[in-house]
Order: sequence, then structure tokens, then C-alpha cells
Amino acid sequence: MQLIVGFVIVFGSILGGYTMHHGQVGVLLQWSEFIIIGGAAIGAFVVGNPVSVIKGSVSRMLALLKPDPYTAKAYADLLQMIYEIMQIAARDGLVGLDQHIEDPEKSSVFKKYPFFLSNHHAVAFFTDTLKSLSSGAIEDHHLADVLDADLEKHHHEEKLVPSAITKMGDAMPGFGIVAAVLGVVITMGAIGGSASVIGEKVAAALVGTFLGILLAYGVIGPIVSAIETRIESEHAYLGVLRAALLAFARGDAPKQTAEAARRSLEPHVRPSFSDLEALMKATKSQTA
Repeated sequence: MQLIVGFVIVFGSILGGYTMHHGQVGVLLQWSEFIIIGGAAIGAFVVGNPVSVIKGSVSRMLALLKPDPYTAKAYADLLQMIYEIMQIAARDGLVGLDQHIEDPEKSSVFKKYPFFLSNHHAVAFFTDTLKSLSSGAIEDHHLADVLDADLEKHHHEEKLVPSAITKMGDAMPGFGIVAAVLGVVITMGAIGGSASVIGEKVAAALVGTFLGILLAYGVIGPIVSAIETRIESEHAYLGVLRAALLAFARGDAPKQTAEAARRSLEPHVRPSFSDLEALMKATKSQTA
């Protein structure tokens, strides 16, 4: 919804100001210019990027039509899940976690938290680390380095999408000039015609430059910013799991582990200490 509202403001302001100067909106509807600029941009994007980035770009842009799922409620559920898992580990040891981390989809704990369970990378990041700690594949004092390397690789991969879209956006003014030059070529071929015909062709050529700049800074630029914000939200979600895993590895009790995870949250989604206490009490009552 926010994306749609933003574009309504952008295009409404431009078209509103244009019509206030008695501009004719129909003149801007030069479909050949759209085909030249849009087709060239999409073609260059396909040529310059692997299939994974192309698919990721489409997926990311479609996801912007929905609200950011990383809300305060999502983080509250995450803290509650962390506390519940750490309670099991404190009571039964790492062996007690096997039934949950070996097959997360069937875990009675994870099923209570569908948002976490639907985040496949978060589930793998959390459960794989617990498996490694249980098997001794990672020593506790090396855990921070391993987790940071994992997060860095994931972050780098996710940033490939906005980087690729940014490059396409940077090229839009250039493609607009290409469309404008082609329009001038057509205009030169009509030099012997009437002034009104030549004027229409010049206007059509200038629309290409206008579209290239508008799409670069009014459409693609904001989309990239929104995608980057969404990626940072996902990274922050994984950061909470990182804080919890480090606290667990150094032997913190479940309550202290949940508190360490809470402190890693951004202030606008961080529950208060009292809220965390209430979440932990609710978890205890459910498992009692």
C-alpha cells in the first residue's frame, strides 16, 4: 500500500503540475518511446545478470506490494520461540533439542511460530548452528566468527538484487536519450512537412528524455531504496538469532539469552523488559 501511495503522489504531482500549465496528457503517451526505453532496459538487465538475480528481482519487487512483515509482533514471537527452545535445552540438554532441530517442520515448538517457520534461511541459520554446537563441529569461541561469515555471505547475496536494479536505473536516462535521438532522426525525415507535424515529432522525441529521467529517479530509485530497507529488516531478524545463539553458547540461562536477543533489536520494534517478562510467563504457562 505504501508503495502505491508513493507512486500516486509522484505521478499525481508531475501530471497535475503539467496539466496546470495546460499541457495535454495525451502527448506524453508515446508508446513507441515506452517500448524503446523499457525494452532496452529490460534486455540489458537480462544480459547483465544471472537467472537467480533476475528471479530475485521480480520476487523482491512483488514483495513490496505487501507490508513489511518484520513487525514488533514478529519479533515478539521470535523472542518467545528463543526462550522456549532455550528452556528445553536447559532442562534436557542439547539432546532434548534433537527432535526440534533435526526436522523443524515437525517441531511442536516451531509450529507455534509460523512466521519464523516460513523463513527458511532463519530456520536453517538457527537449527544448523544448534546442530553444530551439539555435535562439536564448532567450538564456542569460534562461533561468533562463523555466524558473522554466514550472515555476511547471505547479506552479500541479497544485495546483488538492488545493485542490479540500481545499474538498470542508472542507464534509464541514457536509454531516454537513445529514444530522443531516434525521434530526432524521424523528425529530420519530416522536415519538408508542416510546422505542426514537425512540432509533434519533436515533442514525441523529447518525451523519451522525460521518461528516462522520470523512471530512473521517480520509479526505479525509490524501488531500490524500498528493497534495501526490506533486506536490512531481514538481516536484523537474523541478527536477533545471532545474539541468542552467542548467549546460549557462552552458557547464559534462558532468561538471559532472551534478554540478549531483545537488546539486539532496533528500538522501534524492541519490546520493553516488562513485555519480555510477560512473553516468558506466557511461554511457561503454555509448556506447563
